[in-house]
Amino acid sequence: MKTVKIAGVPEHFNLPWHLCIENGEFEEVGINLQWTDVPEGTGKMCQMLRDGETDIAVILTEGIVKDIVGGNPSSIVQVYVDSPLIWGIHVGTNSSYQTLADLENTKAAISRYGSGSHLMAYVNAQNQNWNTEQLQFEIVNTIDGAVEALTNGTADYFMWERFMTQPLVDKGTFRRVADCPTPWPCFVIAVRNEFIEKNSPTLALLLEIINNTTVEFKDIPSIDRTLASKYHQKTEDIQLWLSLTKWSQKPLEEKVLNKIQNQLFDLKIIDKKGTFAEIVKAV
Repeated sequence: MKTVKIAGVPEHFNLPWHLCIENGEFEEVGINLQWTDVPEGTGKMCQMLRDGETDIAVILTEGIVKDIVGGNPSSIVQVYVDSPLIWGIHVGTNSSYQTLADLENTKAAISRYGSGSHLMAYVNAQNQNWNTEQLQFEIVNTIDGAVEALTNGTADYFMWERFMTQPLVDKGTFRRVADCPTPWPCFVIAVRNEFIEKNSPTLALLLEIINNTTVEFKDIPSIDRTLASKYHQKTEDIQLWLSLTKWSQKPLEEKVLNKIQNQLFDLKIIDKKGTFAEIVKAV
């Protein structure tokens, strides 16, 4: 049995992995897949890949591209979710800020530097023609930290996946003032280069199993109710999310990588661009 460590956010996107693990599909082919939930998100998973704490990460595209360009010895082997991530832009329920325009020159709560919440604050600022060099940040680590920061006023707004934050909006903890979709496929599968070199057949088998599941994921009977129950969502919100979400079984295309790198470079998030061969590897 080959032990493989994988990390991902504890969100609805990753239920296909948990179903495969629970059904023993990886074990059947001799893979002991050990999943770690990482509520801190992409910045933390980049660090785990660098430190060898995980072999694989299901990770936000822009975050891992930035980190690979910055020296992370990993590669993107496949797109996992092809549709954009819809980031909700949230304020505390008692905040005086009512519109997105009100948030110019205020402080964003982010999970950590290099995370999606950090990088997407720049994308949002560029979309709004704000001065990206004047963005301010408060590190909050997790969504619970964001609740605390927005409630006590140490940060003014927080960007996070809109459906996972919907329960906090429903409860009146947050108010959502706008949405900001990613201009690229949101999640990719990234793997440490050392693991790819030594375990290519295992990795190919693992991808085949997850891809067979994601192809048919939306057709699983009552999957909307399963997701709603597991992730504390309303069924109608999950149904909307499912209608907007498209899993992928394909590699990242060079033109898409170029678009991501060009935007990150324009925003001064990266100071150089990597080659396609340095960032993407075929399995």
